[in-house]
Amino acid sequence: MKLVVVESPAKAKTINKYLGSDYTVLASYGHVRDLPPKDGSVKPDDDFAMTWEADAKGAKRLSDIAEAAKGADQIILATDPDREGEAISWHVLEVLRKKRGLKDIAVQRVVFNAITKSAVTEAMKAPRDLDMELVEAYLARRALDYLVGFTLSPVLWRKLPGSRSAGRVQSVALRLVVDREIEIEKFRTQEYWTVEADVSAGGDPFTARLAKFGGKRLTKFDLGDEAAATTARDAVRESQFTVTALEKKPARRSPPPPFTTSTLQQEASRKLGFSAQRTMQAAQKLYEGVDIGGETVGLITYMRTDGVQTAPEALDEARDVIGGLYGAPYVPEKARIYSTKAKNAQEAHEAIRPTSLARNPGRMRLDPDLGRLYELIWKRMIASQMESARLERTTIDMETSDGRIGLRATGQVVLFDGYLAVYEEGRDDADDEEGGRLPIVHEGADARVAEARADQHFTEPPPRYSEASLVKKMEELGIGRPSTYASVLGVLRDRGYVRMEKNRFHPEDNGRLLTVFLESFFRRYVEYDFTADLEEKLDLVSAGDLDWKVLLREFWNDFHAKTEEVSGLRTRDVLDELNNVLAPFLFPQVSEGADPRVCPTCGTGHLSLKTSRFGPFVGCSNYPECRYTRPIGQQTEGDAPSGDRELGTDPVTGETVFLKSGRFGPYVQLGEGEKPKRSSLPKGWSAPDMDLEKGLRLLRLPREVGLHPEDSQPITAGIGRFGPFVLHAGTYANLPSADEVFDVGVNRAVALLAEKRAGRAGRGEANALKDLGAHPVDGAPIKVLSGRYGPYIKHGSTNANLPKGTDPQDLTLEEAVKLIAEREAKGGGKKKPAAKKAPAKAKAPPKTTAKVVKTKSPAKKATARKKAPAKKVADA
Repeated sequence: MKLVVVESPAKAKTINKYLGSDYTVLASYGHVRDLPPKDGSVKPDDDFAMTWEADAKGAKRLSDIAEAAKGADQIILATDPDREGEAISWHVLEVLRKKRGLKDIAVQRVVFNAITKSAVTEAMKAPRDLDMELVEAYLARRALDYLVGFTLSPVLWRKLPGSRSAGRVQSVALRLVVDREIEIEKFRTQEYWTVEADVSAGGDPFTARLAKFGGKRLTKFDLGDEAAATTARDAVRESQFTVTALEKKPARRSPPPPFTTSTLQQEASRKLGFSAQRTMQAAQKLYEGVDIGGETVGLITYMRTDGVQTAPEALDEARDVIGGLYGAPYVPEKARIYSTKAKNAQEAHEAIRPTSLARNPGRMRLDPDLGRLYELIWKRMIASQMESARLERTTIDMETSDGRIGLRATGQVVLFDGYLAVYEEGRDDADDEEGGRLPIVHEGADARVAEARADQHFTEPPPRYSEASLVKKMEELGIGRPSTYASVLGVLRDRGYVRMEKNRFHPEDNGRLLTVFLESFFRRYVEYDFTADLEEKLDLVSAGDLDWKVLLREFWNDFHAKTEEVSGLRTRDVLDELNNVLAPFLFPQVSEGADPRVCPTCGTGHLSLKTSRFGPFVGCSNYPECRYTRPIGQQTEGDAPSGDRELGTDPVTGETVFLKSGRFGPYVQLGEGEKPKRSSLPKGWSAPDMDLEKGLRLLRLPREVGLHPEDSQPITAGIGRFGPFVLHAGTYANLPSADEVFDVGVNRAVALLAEKRAGRAGRGEANALKDLGAHPVDGAPIKVLSGRYGPYIKHGSTNANLPKGTDPQDLTLEEAVKLIAEREAKGGGKKKPAAKKAPAKAKAPPKTTAKVVKTKSPAKKATARKKAPAKKVADA
């Protein structure tokens, strides 16, 4: 019997069918061991010795593999064909050696790029030894990530409370997001106008832009206001034009290569709206196998790759499919050969492609995500082997007879669509547009203006990163590797350093503070060039050109010394440095000549950055006499020192609507009475973007959505302490965004309320607002629950209230553990029934035994008193 070890059960099931009864295929379920999440798992003083540990599930699977190995004639390690796959095989082999489960059994490594019967059976004919250079590259990368995280994070906890962690790659990715935000904040918009006309010149209509007016060529800002633009628009409407010049430049556009991991993530984001994680999950399923006609088949080749090359048999198949579907003109004379850009050829595998192009996506029924992603991969592979598109880049100039007004249209005429018949690559915001497609026109033809319009524009800052553009930027800079992008971006979101709005990365305040802290005190380690250089050295390790421990020593010596230096700084020194670097952000100049750091409440205190276990804020130096505080980043240019400004007048009441800044953030207020109506800005709404319309919408809340169809009781929608909600008969159901409060309908509200009630009935406990994870001491789950009197933390039998004003969604595991400990120190948690009820149940002794009771009773009571505290400590 031959034992085959793979990662996933789905992969094991598929391969087992291909290999037959002589083979036993077992899954390791991914990595079987990891470094324990505690200090000391990597020992720099012991030549970087590493301690590995399997969790309970991993240990059980390793035992199963070891047991199966006892009766095997041969062990075949068939994990994925990349660095991580090589590492999993190494871990399995190391455990089997320690369990002495190998004896004289031959151990071999096989890899296959696709899970098809032919690929698997061919791979079994070409076994090899474990590639220790790839394993050492994995060990170096894992050690580096561990050393950075477990050395730097404690420094953050002490010097910058509220920060949760830092990472070798994640911190550099965060810096990209923060740097882009700073660019946007520094950008100053400028107004300009354009005039466009719908024109026809003997064929299909097209759009042209005013390029000449009053005999002068227009520049971008020549039409600077509405009056000038309106005058020009009216002149265009009243004029007759002739095509005076027609410039045609022939061009060829070649198809893009088939997908790599990063380009697949980028295109799935642009075209399908998939996150990187969602893309990789769907790709994993396509690779491991999908049931088609009763047979499990791997539909795509391995999805973690830097390579763009394709196997010769796949090229031949692609050409056959193209000829059959689109005809001979779409098949190029020779197959297209793409070369990889990967710096390490050992880690560059074949591009991502269908295992068989004959499996047309239109003829298969797949789950929605799998179907859409497979179609994208199929089209990209087909397009990569098609003939180039032939275009004419065309410029059409049209002028009036006196030459004082001119229009210009630019675009392209498609002479032969080639690969564009199948696929056109998506574009990022920053990509240059080549213009739309134009009809064929002739010089000297009359051009008739059907309509003209003047449009107002403002110059725009660079766009915030989407997942696609951030992945593209990281790849361009050489930061991280494609297989890690999904997890890196996920960590940034999970740690609360960024938030996603309209599929764009926005840095949170603690993310900005962390970046500035690292740039100020650990600048070298968040430099783009340094991080990319480290990746190149890791590639040298996997190529066998650099010893992995030499790399670790070079890094650790400098990094450890820097960490020790920063650890010796006072927290106040750190905050002073952040105050200076972040001054324009923390203390914006609101009026000329005024000191932006003077406290607006007491007038004598000095504003400064302060920290707490719930994160950073701006406070007055005269605390506790002056208790002025505000969240960081609330003041903006043009606001009064207190953050107040008028938004306008309520047309119903005639009262003024104000935007104000309070201790817990900005809010809107109606009028100035004794108890004016107020409403805080919901999460995701910024003070600079507030206007009268938005303010009135908030002040009109809660609003009645309609009547519930079951009992005709009203359903209301509003924004409360824990976010947007709908309410009916005492039941609250959360809404995903504040914007939905204003347009949610009855059907949507009824469905949300029904889900909430069904979930509550199924759980039999309070509604969970957030799952924080396992307690670091006993492993029991810690959750934030919604109680009758507000949210609270639950850990075993201990319930701890959240401090007033704390958003449950912002609470971290570390903060929860502290609150639980404080509650237990005060005697919180349920006592054991025996300890609590025993004294109450004691009955009066019979008179005949009174003397005996008197002599023994005190001893029993003393014993009880001594044991009770011990039980209490144990429970805590």
